[in-house]
Amino acid sequence: MHSLLFIFGLLATISLALISSSVHAVEPHVASVESTAPDAELAAALFKTDGPLSVIRQETGVPGWTVSAGGKVVGHIGSTWEIANSVGYSGRPLDVLVGVSLDARIAGARLVQHNEPVLTLGISDEDIAAYVNGFAGVALDAPRTEILTPQADLPDVISRATVSTGVIRDGILRTARTLAMARGVLPGGDGIDRLSYAPATWDQLASMGALSHRRVTMDEAGKALAEAKVPLPPGDAAFLDLYVGLIDPPTVGRNLLGQQVYTRAVAALGPGEAALAVLSGGLHSHRGTAWKRTGLFDRIQIRQGDRLLRPTAGDYVFVKRLAIEGAPALKELSVFRLGEGIDPARPFQVEVTARRPTGSGGTAVMTVTADYALPEALRAAPPPAAEPLWREIWMTKRPATMATGAMLGVLTLILFFQESIVRRPKLWRWGRIGFLSVTLFVLGWGLNGQLSVVQVVAFIHSLLTGFRWETFLIEPVIFLLWSFVALGLLFWGRGVYCGWLCPFGALQELLNTAAQRLGIQQIAVPQALHERLWVIKYTLFVAILALSFYSMHDALVLAEAEPFKTAISMRMMRAWPFLAFVGVLLLAGLFIERFYCRYLCPLGAALAIPAKLKIFDWLRRRPQCGRECRLCETKCTVGAIDPLGRINPNECVLCLRCQVIYHDPATCTVLKRRVRPAAGVSAPPSPPAPPASTRP
Repeated sequence: MHSLLFIFGLLATISLALISSSVHAVEPHVASVESTAPDAELAAALFKTDGPLSVIRQETGVPGWTVSAGGKVVGHIGSTWEIANSVGYSGRPLDVLVGVSLDARIAGARLVQHNEPVLTLGISDEDIAAYVNGFAGVALDAPRTEILTPQADLPDVISRATVSTGVIRDGILRTARTLAMARGVLPGGDGIDRLSYAPATWDQLASMGALSHRRVTMDEAGKALAEAKVPLPPGDAAFLDLYVGLIDPPTVGRNLLGQQVYTRAVAALGPGEAALAVLSGGLHSHRGTAWKRTGLFDRIQIRQGDRLLRPTAGDYVFVKRLAIEGAPALKELSVFRLGEGIDPARPFQVEVTARRPTGSGGTAVMTVTADYALPEALRAAPPPAAEPLWREIWMTKRPATMATGAMLGVLTLILFFQESIVRRPKLWRWGRIGFLSVTLFVLGWGLNGQLSVVQVVAFIHSLLTGFRWETFLIEPVIFLLWSFVALGLLFWGRGVYCGWLCPFGALQELLNTAAQRLGIQQIAVPQALHERLWVIKYTLFVAILALSFYSMHDALVLAEAEPFKTAISMRMMRAWPFLAFVGVLLLAGLFIERFYCRYLCPLGAALAIPAKLKIFDWLRRRPQCGRECRLCETKCTVGAIDPLGRINPNECVLCLRCQVIYHDPATCTVLKRRVRPAAGVSAPPSPPAPPASTRP
């Protein structure tokens, strides 16, 4: 008893030192899932400029912020949470603000929110900041097929945090590329085919819808301007013969204007801008002459929904003649720049206004409208959807998934055919030692397949805030384990994981087996104390879960009561308080088999709750168990059998030791009694005792 109290006292001391030292290593939790709006200071840091900047929110299309200096656009900023909906393995948002420059490069990136347990408890803030900052200068027009593989112009994912940093990399690249295409920084982002070219005549362009046509006769104009002081002459001649269309597609622009004029017209276009050709004949001029004095074309305007654009002299490109074959006789040829206010991929209207003075001193007004929509033949094929990150991870980790699947298959056979195995004690003993060794060395230290109560908390939060399979598919080994454990809880209870697939549990049992062979005396915990100590792990699980709704940061700190990260995931590569904590647990486990599993494991407590739904009972018992024989109770490695012989499924780790005793006629007292000679049948005479002088 004194040894037991000493172990608990030492354990409490180390736990307090561990928690106090880890508080300073964890970034504060950000409860909001809204994207963080950048200010001018952050924008200056991302774009590495000292001048005064303005940051304006853009809600239309792909949301983000436009950064300007002196009225000139410098670049754009997007949020990975808002655009790519990037979620880490914790099930919480991973938000990185990404700056995109006008030369289709990442200007800079800043991590503003994360709740990753791997990041917060395994890697310093400086490592993460350096990793995110390393994306500055990355070209967005380079093909990206495999996010996790090393690439010359990208920072490498951080070892021991491959999945989490892979999610960050994927979110940054997707966000930057989506934002660049939406703002016209990358070709094809606005849906216009700016690359393909095919020779075409005027009639061919007209047939494909490249030019929208509206013709108003003199008679029609005369009716609309009937109050004009000087009436228009009647007839079918053209008052305005109007053609409008985008010239950005080379098939339209080069054929219509010729290569030289086409190049001059589109060379000055900025990101998100397009060039509109307005061609007209007839009596009325779509340009007029006032623009030469005012700098504003007062006769023409472009309307798209609630947006209205009037071209200025700076938007105008003069065209002397058309280069295309079969063009009609036209009087005025103009090309106007469409700014960011108009989306060229969506339908819009070109309105030309005609005004005539009336006899009463007023003005008669007529508006000629030409509707334009970019034809499908001139649209760029949408870029292929990027392969989901989880699929790439599964392909990359195919050997790990196959090894895990093989282990789960073997365990399934063991559990389904346990009757045949437990009847052979040596096969069971060495088979169990062998499987636990594979669990520790291959599944644990090799594949990092250690489940954690943090994942349980993340799953519960995901159910409450919006479940997404991608959140859990990004780690295939963990996903396979949880899938198997979830099914195993219905068939066998919590022991399917705790007793066979938990690397730290395997480490404890293997060390205790070695300790017993070395003659280390085991401590028998009194049943009353044993049952009361169960309260610790259930209380710990409830505390971690409840605390996570208040502060995920504090919940992660409290979750350090699990030694799994130190002993298994990080292979003892941590600061001394964490190592000391693990050492105390393993030391206690030398005297009390599976000490941590029995009394402290919050994951085991979390698994025990749904294990109440277990629908099969594979462990066999006899009526005499607990009444006439208590051998299984004394041999149970975790004290899961009470004095009445009942097996507590909340504590059983399914080691099958009691089943070996149950079927062993040389061990089970009930079976021994059955092989005694039947009553009334004389037993064969015993051999005479040897002479006293011959006894040893």
